[in-house]
Amino acid sequence: MSNIIKPTVAGSTITRDLRELDVQTDNIYESIVIMSKRANQISNNVKEELHQKLSEFASSNDNLEEVFENREQIEISKHYERMPKASLVAVQEFLEDKIYYRNPAKEQQ
Repeated sequence: MSNIIKPTVAGSTITRDLRELDVQTDNIYESIVIMSKRANQISNNVKEELHQKLSEFASSNDNLEEVFENREQIEISKHYERMPKASLVAVQEFLEDKIYYRNPAKEQQ
């Protein structure tokens, strides 16, 4: 359903060697900021996509029975719940050098 998340991402949190994270930037804190910003982007994209798909099911006169009986809506929600967390995707993308970033302060020097 979603074209954002790659299937190569681990489904749960794994222990990382911090020395791997600062190889590209030479600063662990800068690396973490880059990954957190990317995780926010991914999260916002997934959230927007989910809301678009679920808005198709919205009606002005919903009652409790209709909400529980809508199997398609439930399946869409379950799919998004099973997806890897945005932070895990961002870390994987960072380690695979798939994130474009720049630091204007470093460029001025």
